[in-house]
Amino acid sequence: MKNIIKSACLLLLSACAFTACEDDNFYNPTVQQPSSFVLNTPAYSSSNLDLATSETVNFTWSQPNYGFPVAAQYQVQVSLDGNFTTSVAQEEADESGATTSNYFEIENIFNSCSAAVDAAAIAKGLQQIAKWDEGKVPTTQTIYARVKSTLNGLQDVFSNVVTLNVIPYYVELTDAAPERWYLVGACIGDGSWNNSPDGIGTSLIPMYTKAGEEYDKKTGKGVIQYIGYLTSAGFKLIKNPGSWDDQWGQGDSFGTFVMNDSGSGNITVPADGYYVVELNTVKNELTVTPYDGNATVYASMSIPGDFNGWDVAVKMNAISTFDGAVNHDWFYKLDATAGDTTGKFAANEAWDVNWGNTEFPFGFGTQNGPNIPIAQGSYIVVFNDILGAYSFFAQ
Repeated sequence: MKNIIKSACLLLLSACAFTACEDDNFYNPTVQQPSSFVLNTPAYSSSNLDLATSETVNFTWSQPNYGFPVAAQYQVQVSLDGNFTTSVAQEEADESGATTSNYFEIENIFNSCSAAVDAAAIAKGLQQIAKWDEGKVPTTQTIYARVKSTLNGLQDVFSNVVTLNVIPYYVELTDAAPERWYLVGACIGDGSWNNSPDGIGTSLIPMYTKAGEEYDKKTGKGVIQYIGYLTSAGFKLIKNPGSWDDQWGQGDSFGTFVMNDSGSGNITVPADGYYVVELNTVKNELTVTPYDGNATVYASMSIPGDFNGWDVAVKMNAISTFDGAVNHDWFYKLDATAGDTTGKFAANEAWDVNWGNTEFPFGFGTQNGPNIPIAQGSYIVVFNDILGAYSFFAQ
């Protein structure tokens, strides 16, 4: 009987030990560094995929063997020659222009083992690395794709490379537009603090680019500015109309400005007058300083051009209309859907003072400057007559 009891106890202890080991492995799995993983060859790989008529290019793959299921992040990379040594991002970061890319990475991050990649994004990426001239894009092009897997604490791991045949097309590459921020407040526009998208040109004033400033080609970051008449009634800066999430306000006192601080106050200048508001979106630095230049006040502002027979009687709307405002910003909705056109800005329904330049959609007009080339489309146009700065925002 004692032997039976002893044997039963041994079996029970063994079972407990086995369960303890099993539980330990289950709850404390060991992460391992995989060397690669499998990107499946798409069914369409042997045909010519037309990027112009396709909405997406689909990929599937198996999860890298991290030792257990994990929430990795995946990005698709594409090359023209099967090499993945220098990315488009690395080329763009080299201000000397000496770097040449041979692959690009789709910006979208995928959290499962499949991706529906925008065909237009692939067409743009191919143009960035191939740099085809218009009219000289090949009829068909072999491309090479792979997937990158990222998991915190481990090195990135890459899949095998699959070969695809596509029909590319020419893409006109443009730099990112300068990052936009807007002024809103009791001494801005109509003074209503309306931060909704339909408030642009009435309660929201977009900030302007700065002459001579260079902007990041990919992000649009750089120094933007505003010059105008401000009062101690207060204002703030917001990034996205309709949202207060990204904003600049005042800290303990004027001159101390804080970003995305829920406790920040309204920016209140010490005395009513003209100020320069300058925001460095690279360094996240804001300054508000007195302006000591000239600020002629105009009774009206016109936007004559080919689209309206160069009629100086076509007036823009004054943006600053709050009680006590001195307006220097103007707003107009321009319909140029009929085709490319040209235009200028003219004060007081006459040609004595007018602004023009060859820059579009952002620029600085000069007295009696050339006509502004306006591409076909619909635009919200804003103009600051102190800076001579204008912006055409596509709608």
